[in-house]
Amino acid sequence: MRVDQFDFTLPRHLIADRPCEPRDAARLLVVGAELADRYVTDLPGSLRPGDIMVFNDTKVIPARLTGRRGAAQVEITLHRDAGGGRWRAFAKGAKRLKPGDVVEFGADFAATVAAKHPEGDVTLAFGCEGEAFRAGLERWGSTPLPPYIKRRTTDPRDRADYQTMFARAEGAVAAPTAGLHFTPRLMQALRDAGIDWVTVTLHVGAGTFLPVKVEDTNDHVMHSEWGTIAPDAAERLNAARDRGGRIVAAGTTSLRLIESAADAAGRIAPFSGETALFITPGYRFRATDLLFTNFHLPRSTLFMLIAAFAGLERMQRAYAHAIAQNYRFFSYGDACLLQP
Repeated sequence: MRVDQFDFTLPRHLIADRPCEPRDAARLLVVGAELADRYVTDLPGSLRPGDIMVFNDTKVIPARLTGRRGAAQVEITLHRDAGGGRWRAFAKGAKRLKPGDVVEFGADFAATVAAKHPEGDVTLAFGCEGEAFRAGLERWGSTPLPPYIKRRTTDPRDRADYQTMFARAEGAVAAPTAGLHFTPRLMQALRDAGIDWVTVTLHVGAGTFLPVKVEDTNDHVMHSEWGTIAPDAAERLNAARDRGGRIVAAGTTSLRLIESAADAAGRIAPFSGETALFITPGYRFRATDLLFTNFHLPRSTLFMLIAAFAGLERMQRAYAHAIAQNYRFFSYGDACLLQP
């Protein structure tokens, strides 16, 4: 499909720079045969007893680093753990880096450029791993906010704001932002309504921020991300569906992971590995019955995914409604609940 079919114009003032307080006070657009304006706190009433939600429990690491290569400043965003203290990373000014260059980020925290890749990123080899590496990131790194969130200086609030209540497994460099809306109060309300939930892990990479630069979706190469679904989570999801419940993915990352693990009959298997699943209109969904998600960027792989799930024309109408009603967009913005 032509990428320009997924374009739309968004006024800059609708891009949220801060999350709602409390988080579950955000607005919720329910998109089905009709559109319904609600709030995230209304979610339990929009689901049914026996439904089960799927949350991504990945934890964002302070993956944005500013260092020096000699006299030159280098801005780095880590995006994929390559093991052994090596990370794939996007580098501002990467063309000037060459293998063997050393980038110093702080006292006793540096990396050597081990390789450059055709995709435009580099592999950095740090002089440490494990606890020492994490300590270095905590001291010298900052929260890798999306480029559309403007900050003149690093704001320590974002360390907490850009992390979901489910965050447990370190490794993401972007938040699974649908999960940002959930609070202990809302989780209790879901439980009281007879709605169960499980967690899975997909380490979201910085590639989620990259625009689609080709003209046709067939020519786009999707970034891969590592994920895991534990056996007990897969068992609970299948059991809920067997009882007539619906699987409700909280976010596109949860959806992509469970779809990667599902067979043709919709049975979800335990999973551990990488997925580069790219979902566009025409994809047949196997395991996901409903999708709770934020409002996404134009021409993005995420907008293509929701167009595949709920229909391109329906999502174009829904987004036009959201813009007219001043919904807040993107990572810190409002949410929608999509029916297929």
